[in-house]
Amino acid sequence: MSDVNRQWIFTRAPDGAVTPDIFERREAPVPDVGPGEVLVRTRLLSLDPANRAWMRGRTYREQVMPGDVMHGFTIGEVVASNASGFEAGDLVEGMNGWQDYASVKPGSLTKRDAGRDPLHMIGVLSITGLTAYHGLFDIGRPVPGDTVLVSAAAGAVGTIVGQLARLAGCRTVGIAGGADKCDWLVRELGFDAAVDYKAADFRKSLRAACPSGVDIYFDNVGGQILDAALAAMKIGGRVVCCGAVANYDVGTVPYSSPALPGVLVAKRLRMEGFIVLDYAARRAEAEQRLAGWVESGAVRAIVDVVDGLEQAPAALVRLLDGGNRGKMAVRIS
Repeated sequence: MSDVNRQWIFTRAPDGAVTPDIFERREAPVPDVGPGEVLVRTRLLSLDPANRAWMRGRTYREQVMPGDVMHGFTIGEVVASNASGFEAGDLVEGMNGWQDYASVKPGSLTKRDAGRDPLHMIGVLSITGLTAYHGLFDIGRPVPGDTVLVSAAAGAVGTIVGQLARLAGCRTVGIAGGADKCDWLVRELGFDAAVDYKAADFRKSLRAACPSGVDIYFDNVGGQILDAALAAMKIGGRVVCCGAVANYDVGTVPYSSPALPGVLVAKRLRMEGFIVLDYAARRAEAEQRLAGWVESGAVRAIVDVVDGLEQAPAALVRLLDGGNRGKMAVRIS
């Protein structure tokens, strides 16, 4: 065990897109384990579009403020414990931030099964997979034959949503940036079709990919892509509001949909937002089903792994620029 705790400190809110220079690398002593606390060494750090949203203000969790260790979801290993129920060697998840070590109260940790693949723990069997599962099945409520449209389909949540929709007997259409990503979704992940939102004929291609209209739109993006999806919805369709990444990595929110609320009325749509914490009581059920699908090969858990804590700022920039495929994680140790 090292006696140095490397940390990335959030120094200032970005004026526009995130750049690596808004973070400062610092070395601090490894924290002591206080009474009733657990010392955790980070093994994997999750990178998510929500990291950018936390810089803008309070969301479903507190805002990250200048001077804070950058917030982040982690999988870690207990190295010392003064709390009952935790001992050295346990694998745990928690919001332990961009650092090697954190000494935390046990209530902020969830113990994980050491027999699971840690790369699954950071993605498909945790926040990413649970978000896809509950958003699709509890908010979208698919039935066989539905057309399910997913934005940011090559990202962490989108790749899982598309595969789950296919398992539910639905026609699955992804929206992604670039012809290569679109081809990958169809060829590797079993999407029925994928549409490049960067193409000049995006709206025309979207209509062609969904000739009978869209029953469920799983929205990770917002903005003008949401407008295009609303135009393609069937009467009585369902819109699952998971994220709005189009508005995250900007200085000011530049776009508000002119289609709302008129299209909701005209098409009698149900549009509902959620966060995965709403379904915490049902985590074991969802995780068991997801694990079964992964183990059988019915769902592929795609993880874009970057090695080294020093790479975290640049990796977040790449994520927000759409440079990832699947879940992005930093392997620390």
